[in-house]
Amino acid sequence: MIERIETGVRSSKIVKHNGVAYITGQVGEGATIQEQTEECLRRVDALLIQAGSSREKMLRCTIWLADMSDFAGLNEVWNAWVPEGHSPARACGEAKLARPELKVEFIVDAAYD
Repeated sequence: MIERIETGVRSSKIVKHNGVAYITGQVGEGATIQEQTEECLRRVDALLIQAGSSREKMLRCTIWLADMSDFAGLNEVWNAWVPEGHSPARACGEAKLARPELKVEFIVDAAYD
């Protein structure tokens, strides 16, 4: 069974199937990479909870940066956010994001009970 949560015209915020919750891409507001990363991760937290999951159950995180020069600032926030011993598989690449002011986007897959 596939469960879709907060489904819109283009996407669902969460799609659950076979023990995995797929979280739609999250962006955030802020002037710096740190501010945007913090906002993205707050949104990811809320969606993980809504999916019946948590940071400790993350399986994979894909991160898109508008500029790879922001990699260190991203990691500064990420490293403090991820629970010790529960780091997911992760990829980070550079991409042109949907709006010019966006610096980062997170896409998370997580197990749920």
